[in-house]
Order: sequence, then C-alpha cells, then structure tokens
Amino acid sequence: MVGDRPLAIFDGPARAIRCAQAIVEYASRLGVQLRAGLHTGECEIVDGKVSGMATQVGACVANEAKPGEVLVSSTVKDLVAGSGIEFQEQGTRSLSEVGEWRLFSVEKKGPRV
Repeated sequence: MVGDRPLAIFDGPARAIRCAQAIVEYASRLGVQLRAGLHTGECEIVDGKVSGMATQVGACVANEAKPGEVLVSSTVKDLVAGSGIEFQEQGTRSLSEVGEWRLFSVEKKGPRV
C-alpha cells in the first residue's frame, strides 16, 4: 500500500500496463471508475513493505489520472517502445515532492473479437 492505495509490483512495465488496463476495464463493467498510475524504477523492501522513490512517483502519477484512465510516466512509455501499446501525451506535470514528469495516457484497447 502507498498511503490508502493498493500497490502492485511487476517484472516488466508492459505487463503492469496490461494488468492496469484489465482492472480498470473490468471495474468499469461493474460501474466502478478506477484510475491507475504507473512508474518504474528501483524499489526497496523494508520490513516487508515496498518503498522508495519509484513508489512515490507512481503514487503521484496515479493522483493525476482521471477516472477510467491508466496514466504512465515517460520512463514507462520509453521502456515499452515496440510493444504495440499506444499512448496519448498529457503534457508535463509538476508532481508534489518528486519534480516535473511528462505523462502519457494509455490508449484504450479496442473491443475483443
């Protein structure tokens, strides 16, 4: 948990994006509007809890997301180049305590056939 929000860690940013998309999409079908923010970086595990700058940036990115949106830092976007995941630039935002970051919304997946 980061504050009152759930935190998940993944072994790759593309998997994190796809999971966040699936959760936001499924919740939407249930009438719940979730938002997700993703960042990647070095984490520390202290007393069984994940912490570090990467978790702080991720929480700040999540604060900027709109309901139903998956928002990522430029770091995440750069790391998934070539994955087929598409993004829409959302500009540079000043995130409290962690500086300025370029943010991108993940384009919603089309209907499954």
